[in-house]
Amino acid sequence: MKEEELRQIFLAEAQDGFEELNRLFTQLEKNHGDREATEAIFRIIHTLKGNAAAMGFDDVASIGHLLEDIFSEIRKGKILLTAMVFDDLFKAIDKLGEMIEGIKEDKKVSYKGLRAKLKVILRNLKGEIEFQATQGGESSEDKDKALENEVKEELTESQKEILASEQPVPLGVNLADEFADEEEKKSKITFSDFVQVPVSKLDDLLNLVGELAIEKDRIIAQGASFGATNEYTRLYRITSDLQYSVMGVRLVQVGALFHKFHRIIRDVATIEGKKVNLELEGTEIEIDRNVLQIISDSMIHLVRNAVSHGIESPEERRKKGKPEAGKILLRASSDKEYVIIEIIDDGNGVDATKIRKKVLEKGLATPDTLSALSDDDVVKFIFEPGFSSVENVTAVSGRGVGMDVVKRAVDAVGGKINTYTELGKGTTFSLSLPSSMAVKSALLFVVKDTEYAIPLSFTEAVISVKRSAIHKVGGGLVTTHLDDTITVMFLRDLFDCTDYDELQDAQLLHRSFDQIQDEETKINIVVVSVDNRMIGFVVDRLLQQKEIIEKPLGKPVENARFISGATILGNGNVCLVLDANDISEFLFKPAFVAV
Repeated sequence: MKEEELRQIFLAEAQDGFEELNRLFTQLEKNHGDREATEAIFRIIHTLKGNAAAMGFDDVASIGHLLEDIFSEIRKGKILLTAMVFDDLFKAIDKLGEMIEGIKEDKKVSYKGLRAKLKVILRNLKGEIEFQATQGGESSEDKDKALENEVKEELTESQKEILASEQPVPLGVNLADEFADEEEKKSKITFSDFVQVPVSKLDDLLNLVGELAIEKDRIIAQGASFGATNEYTRLYRITSDLQYSVMGVRLVQVGALFHKFHRIIRDVATIEGKKVNLELEGTEIEIDRNVLQIISDSMIHLVRNAVSHGIESPEERRKKGKPEAGKILLRASSDKEYVIIEIIDDGNGVDATKIRKKVLEKGLATPDTLSALSDDDVVKFIFEPGFSSVENVTAVSGRGVGMDVVKRAVDAVGGKINTYTELGKGTTFSLSLPSSMAVKSALLFVVKDTEYAIPLSFTEAVISVKRSAIHKVGGGLVTTHLDDTITVMFLRDLFDCTDYDELQDAQLLHRSFDQIQDEETKINIVVVSVDNRMIGFVVDRLLQQKEIIEKPLGKPVENARFISGATILGNGNVCLVLDANDISEFLFKPAFVAV
């Protein structure tokens, strides 16, 4: 986080604390025995002191420390609260407010007189306590001399005379010049530059801006039909700026999530009897708050699994020549419209052989199907519901709950999850997440005179091939792209189905292909990447790339398959957004069912 940002946050919290202190002091003055107010004042001063010291504002920290000492004695009942005491404390709080304002305006505020006053209050208190304890003995004299000398350096001659007298200094006597004209100062109300806004209000604002963006597109589309596009240039720019400004308000730094894992890792490592160090990188990267909230549980599962499954015991690590303490790295980076979050451990890695054995035991794939899969594909089975490669159930892992939740959460925000593992060296889980859920870049196309969209996060390329380049393999179709074999599917075959039984037809994916007789016919294919698999969606006509505001489907179609949401285009048409993950699951899941 940038230093100026931290400074602004400190000032906002300090200003809130100052205002709350004024309220609590007034409350305490009316009821001296209000224990809750006393405790709340002590907590606020303690927090303010700590924050000021951390930011390097030593003057505020110094005053805060003295006030904290005074209220510590008030909590113990060693200071009798009187009108004079409250006069002093209110003046001290006013000076604290001035100092906070001075930081804001980069202006020095004199505080030594106040510090002297507070020290004298403590000196008198300390003397009275020790006098009572010793029945008039001299035990406080030596201890007070050092404090008295320090205080005298900051006082005027007239004030030194007060200290020199044998009478105890009464609480309430102004010892600092700064208090002399205190009553002449006009009350001044200041406001923080930060405003706390409920997230629900930001969501409502974002929805309204989304509606405005849709209306903007509609108006501009109408203007284009009349040949009047220049008149709308300013409207386009202002609405776009407004949209991105509101999106920017919702961004938070990933460090807000990352820093919570120090405790999580410590607890899991203690249960597992392991030593684990956490390292953080890229904590300043910003992402939509809603995205971070949705994937937070997924992050917990991945980090806990990294400690439980990945990191070896200290004994095992010593045998392998590794340091006793394992390392987990949480790293964030940005890539255009996406944020990449990586969970990296230097543990044992995922054993593909063990995964293959578990897959066969659970009947998730036939032996023939499994033998044809690469190790990377086999590792993806860890995201299947109920799957666990751990033999023994512990308090942390082994129940088969978690990794499927991770997959669903990442899919829900339109992200991707990839796994990279090397046996004996460690594992990396890479989450590719949209930086904002409000606006998505999408590719528009037409299937059977209906407009559809697919997020660009899934789109790899748009190609056109002849019918002769597509071949039947089993119940599906394949072609080549960049020397790789990819699955091909005509989307119209999917959308022509009227019930679930039709989806189970073995020849479903051949229907549209068989209707094309001319081998030279050009076929438009949108190549998408889902779970490291390349799939070619055949469309009737390509339209354009466009930023869309995706809305969830409402009842009674909220659970419709293959569709993740909808948007409204500039021409007023409703455009459905494809759920690439669901289509991929439909295409490849049947191959994993045991027969």
